[in-house]
Amino acid sequence: MTPLAINLIILTVLVLFVISIYNRLVQLRVRAKEALSDIDVQLKRRYDLIPNLVETVAGYLKHERTVLENVTQARALVAGAAGNPLERNNAEATLSNTLKTLFAVAENYPDLKANANFLDLQRELADTENKIQAARRFYNGNVRDLNTAVETFPSNILAGMFKFSKMEFFQLEEGEAREPVKVSF
Repeated sequence: MTPLAINLIILTVLVLFVISIYNRLVQLRVRAKEALSDIDVQLKRRYDLIPNLVETVAGYLKHERTVLENVTQARALVAGAAGNPLERNNAEATLSNTLKTLFAVAENYPDLKANANFLDLQRELADTENKIQAARRFYNGNVRDLNTAVETFPSNILAGMFKFSKMEFFQLEEGEAREPVKVSF
């Protein structure tokens, strides 16, 4: 084999190696963005369930208008929050806390607790909260994989060259928001 052929083989292997690492970084970044979008989908699902829940509860809680208004205001706060789900942590935490209050007040109304619509909405909301939690874990797993690839050799060299950057993990800042919404009747 001639030196030119050897150099071409080495260059081809090197180019294929660079392409492989670049494609892996792109794949990891896309997965992390998809996972972030999954969180948003689940938050939207919860957001859409709340009017039905408020409507069902409203007939029973005529004396508890403040609780219903707080839930409605918290839902509006989430709707008005700008940015991606990572930037909406505080609005989501407020909404979770008002839902906790709503369920605590509903404990005092036995007819409401036995209402089929309310029970269905309660189950849907609990299921949605579980899906939100799973989506956040999935996102953090994908971010971990991307961040590891961005920081480890030799992919860190290509990540720097092609401007791949680390992404932030999803984490709650408020202590109360770290607790799941309790839906127990």
